[in-house]
Amino acid sequence: MNRMKIWLALACALASVPTAAFAEATTLRFGIEAQYPPFESKDASGRLQGLDIDVGNAVCKEAHLTCSWVETSFDGLIPALEGRKFDAINSAMNATEKRREAIDFTTVIYRVPSQLIARAGSGLAATPEVLKGRHVGVLQGSIQEAFAKAHWAPAGVDVVSYQDQNQVYADLVAGRLDATLVLAPAGQKGFLSQANGKGFAFVGQPVRDDRILGSGIAFGVRKGDDALRKQLDAAIEKLQADGTVKSLARKYLGDLDVSTK
Repeated sequence: MNRMKIWLALACALASVPTAAFAEATTLRFGIEAQYPPFESKDASGRLQGLDIDVGNAVCKEAHLTCSWVETSFDGLIPALEGRKFDAINSAMNATEKRREAIDFTTVIYRVPSQLIARAGSGLAATPEVLKGRHVGVLQGSIQEAFAKAHWAPAGVDVVSYQDQNQVYADLVAGRLDATLVLAPAGQKGFLSQANGKGFAFVGQPVRDDRILGSGIAFGVRKGDDALRKQLDAAIEKLQADGTVKSLARKYLGDLDVSTK
């Protein structure tokens, strides 16, 4: 009789456990900042879209996981990951030395350049000498912010940080900024190809500093979460080998070379 009571109590306890507890091993919660087209944004109906969304869904399918998406500001992604608000970051985040101090990264998925946008014919270029005394907008928490503060701010460039890249574009159009440093595809899709981007263009050459700008775009995972990292690595490598990543990149970025080698 006592044994029966024990089994009944156990059965009741298991029945009260949320279904999500059993689904954790098969559900992957991605953290994103959904205002950075063509990498991640929302369509008119509010549905998530972009290169990173498609790559994330392809990785989940390959790894036999179900994707879910948690939105937060870009500069809040790493703290939210550490706070277990989600399992991995999938938001056009470059794997840099600085970020590796806080989190781990998967193998690099793709690589794209960062370039300066300013009014066409402005004569500006991505050098501290030319930008001295100018106002350059950057996304807060981004590698572009880190690059500009390291290379340009000491030379007298006013580096202005924003939580929203769209506000950077608005202030650029309004004349409150002289330029913005962005991932080139994001600048093309999110601004130069839009009506408010008329009269603006990429100026100068892409900036380079692998220490700050990183080795390429990868998923961020918590320190020590080796099982998940290896699971994602295996899926990424399969999708790179079969051409899926290259095909998805072409869909959103055109003929831009995104190879990681």
